[in-house]
Amino acid sequence: MASQTNGTIAILTGGGDCPGLNAVIRAVVRRAEQLGYSVLGIKNGWLGLVKGLAEPLDLPSVSGILPRGGTILGTSRTNPLKAEEDKKKVFENMKSLKIDYLVAVGGDDTLGVARALAADGLKVVGVPKTIDNDILGTDQTFGFDTAVQIVTEAIDRLHTTAESHQRVMVVEVMGRHTGWIATIGGLAGGADCILIPERPLTIEEICAILKRRHQRGRLFSIVVVAEGFKLAGSDELMVKDQKLDAFGHVQLGGIGDKVAQGIERLTGYETRVTVLGHVQRGGTPTAYDRVLGTRYGVKAVDLIHQGRTGMMVRLEGNRITEIPLSKAMTELKYVDEEWIKTAEIFYG
Repeated sequence: MASQTNGTIAILTGGGDCPGLNAVIRAVVRRAEQLGYSVLGIKNGWLGLVKGLAEPLDLPSVSGILPRGGTILGTSRTNPLKAEEDKKKVFENMKSLKIDYLVAVGGDDTLGVARALAADGLKVVGVPKTIDNDILGTDQTFGFDTAVQIVTEAIDRLHTTAESHQRVMVVEVMGRHTGWIATIGGLAGGADCILIPERPLTIEEICAILKRRHQRGRLFSIVVVAEGFKLAGSDELMVKDQKLDAFGHVQLGGIGDKVAQGIERLTGYETRVTVLGHVQRGGTPTAYDRVLGTRYGVKAVDLIHQGRTGMMVRLEGNRITEIPLSKAMTELKYVDEEWIKTAEIFYG
């Protein structure tokens, strides 16, 4: 093991928790110690840097965390850019904690803060994280594979009760702006209709799909709907609460009920709703997400060691590469038309 002479790397995890975060933390610690850096874990995302909350991380402290869901560092949706005083505290605490470099793990919001602070001189490397898989600049984010697996297993289970009772089962899944989880999970689970923000449909079009299925003797159906789906011709986004978080987001929920009510009203088919919610975020990460998170963590430290901060690590094909934070996340990554057309083959 190299002697620790190259400085201190801190790591934080921000935004929603996600399977694979602990794999990133473990990899950062392992690679940093090999290259002669000490590591600090920042507690609760950007909030930890605002308040100066940190703890040393070493190999014993990350032993056994690879298969664990969530994040041992905690997380929050704190936005230090909302107040100039908070932004100032980030830099003050970086100095007082003797942090030379930062690895920020998160989605659009967390890495958007990292991008802004990098422009002000913060030596930071971003690691993309979101189960929605909607970050432009990387082919896939860790956590997405686990979420899709959970959705697929849920659909598999709902098939049996739907068929037994000859019901329509509506499954509401995560997907605020894009329908990656709904599309891939729905395809894998054999859904009969998939509703995503990228492809609005009217309730009449949805019912026509289900009626075609019934006409060929299949008296049950599975409909998967992303939480951010809007019916065609409607600008209404279904929300649980109008309260905004620090980044201006409302909590979505309820589109499954609206779709189910429309189906029952127009078809007479008995319809039930299952909202998977936070279960998609929790539990043990898949092998794929463990490995992807590990590769991201190693690459983040390697970029720091090469003096290449201001970058975001990414998956490009099968390779882990990097892209400047300034060029990443400039827009959302939407579901490709090819995926949508493939899914539609199996409708009805």
